[in-house]
Amino acid sequence: MRGEEGNLAEENLETKEGTPSSEDERYIHKVSVPPKQKLFQEIKSGVKETFFPDDPLRSFKDQTNRRKFILGIRAVFPILEWGRDYNISKFRGDVIAGLTIASLCIPQDIGYAKLANLPPQYGLYSSFVPPLIYALMGSSRDIAIGPVAVVSLLLGAMLQTEIDSATNAEEYRRLIFTATFFAGITQATLGVLRLGFLIDFLSHAAIVGFMGGAAITIALQQLKGFLGIKDFTKKTDIISVMQSVFSTMQHGWNWQTIVIAATFLCFLLFAKFTGKRNKKLFWVPAIAPLISVVLSTLLVYLTRADKQGVAIVKHIKKGINPPSVKELYFSGQYLLKGLKIGVVAGMVALTEAVAIGRTFAAMKDYQIDGNKEMVAMGVMNVVGSMTSCYVATGSFSRSAVNYMAGCQTAVSNIVMSLVVVLTLAFITPLFKYTPNAILSAIIINAVINLVDLHAAKLIWKIDKFDFVACMGAFLGVIFFSVEMGLLIAVSISFAKILLQVTRPRTALLGKIPRTTVYRNILQYPEATKVPGILIVRVDSAIYFSNSNYIKERILRWLVDEEELTKESYQNKIQFLIVEMSPVTDIDTSGIHALEELNGSLKKREIQLILANPGPVVIHKLHASEFADLIGQDHIFLTVADAVSSCSPKIMNDV
Repeated sequence: MRGEEGNLAEENLETKEGTPSSEDERYIHKVSVPPKQKLFQEIKSGVKETFFPDDPLRSFKDQTNRRKFILGIRAVFPILEWGRDYNISKFRGDVIAGLTIASLCIPQDIGYAKLANLPPQYGLYSSFVPPLIYALMGSSRDIAIGPVAVVSLLLGAMLQTEIDSATNAEEYRRLIFTATFFAGITQATLGVLRLGFLIDFLSHAAIVGFMGGAAITIALQQLKGFLGIKDFTKKTDIISVMQSVFSTMQHGWNWQTIVIAATFLCFLLFAKFTGKRNKKLFWVPAIAPLISVVLSTLLVYLTRADKQGVAIVKHIKKGINPPSVKELYFSGQYLLKGLKIGVVAGMVALTEAVAIGRTFAAMKDYQIDGNKEMVAMGVMNVVGSMTSCYVATGSFSRSAVNYMAGCQTAVSNIVMSLVVVLTLAFITPLFKYTPNAILSAIIINAVINLVDLHAAKLIWKIDKFDFVACMGAFLGVIFFSVEMGLLIAVSISFAKILLQVTRPRTALLGKIPRTTVYRNILQYPEATKVPGILIVRVDSAIYFSNSNYIKERILRWLVDEEELTKESYQNKIQFLIVEMSPVTDIDTSGIHALEELNGSLKKREIQLILANPGPVVIHKLHASEFADLIGQDHIFLTVADAVSSCSPKIMNDV
């Protein structure tokens, strides 16, 4: 008795998993048409899904005006939301993290300012005001705000072609503030209009290549300070830099500078290695740059190495950020230049910040609001441009230290900015004898991690076209310029999208033995073709950009299959089944291509059959009367149903 029950259970299970019972074989499901949606509702639904998928107004429904006002303020300033649960334990973690990243950011800021061709105090200015604004408006708990190497180099390279920072320092400074202003406007606009999806067009592979190329370019630029070269090229490509380095080898290098730079670079690398091997010693690489600055400054002061040709910082202006509102260009020849540079810098900074924010949010299992991030970044850079700051964004190295130091909230940014302002107010004169060589060593140490060989290797394994995008961006930055590398990265990313849209994948399907499942015969060698029937799957929406290609590709499949049937004396192809479950949408060009395909098939006496079209597709097939053209009884729920309906006719003909 138990054995019979077991056999019965197995038969039921087999039926559920795909092998039809005799009753199932007699019943064929038909595809139903969804209710017709009004035009306004269709447009509204599309706009909402594109721009407001998270329904930001959901929490405002059925609320009093006072409650709506409070919720609105909290939406703009998330600190008012999470601040209600803030406690002394979280504050302790934030203070430790803030002090740790401050020790890292101060020497980095001085070096990054030099990358942007600015006096060193402007790097510190940019780590005071922007982090305070972000702490009020940002949604990430872990991101640390300030200048970063890639954006600093990008600004320095693009602005230097417009104004020489050495001969026209004031105009150069005004232009960089103007670019920062428009970078902030760009970022805030993307957030307010909820257009953040635009930054996703820059693929991960392109970002890896761009960052790697920028890291090597930044490191090469530091050879000026590392080797003590006075006359150095202003170009960023590797050929110009290496020519400048080797042409000055005999008389332009300073051995004292090289000793200082090499010694402390080894110390920084050892500190980084120590931190990686033992996660509990994360603070060692964090404070190593500040220790290096202190020791090297003391060394130069005691030995008066500056008199032996060792270049020093000399002077960092004391005091907090002066206002710069009146220095912005709102008219004249530099307005459009500032706008162009600002848009590019703003997009690059935003891409880096969002990527960093998402990474650490995933590690702590919480969500960040991308649009709030963009608004926060935009506002902080607009305010920053009016307080002598240049473009600030999320720094990966500081954010990693912030995370490892146990930060709990954005208060760590506030602690960091307070330490920076104390440095500006009281400590900057002590940096007078800081050698430029140590700043070069700090920057080289900071950008090494941007060269991600593991990611590049993984990209090569997964997608060769992605690797082309990666290497295109990398080589563009190395051999031409930072902006050219960025342009190549964007161009290749768009080219990939266009290629995938215009040349979508199609597949021949066969039946998996002992099931009613039909799969790609290349992926599943055991899948067998059904005699007299050609089954093709289209793995894309059908639009004007690919409709002709899909029609021609299906006809090529048909011609090839007909030749095979003649050679093997099999049944002539009588039915063409198009599996449409991956087809999410179709436009008028797609409908027209199907009509032409149907016409070509009729001339060959082959019936076109559609399987499992989605709700949008089936609605358009009925609206265009194409469903009536091929016949309502030739549209099925599954490929198995379609094959079942064709089999009797094939058997009769045989």
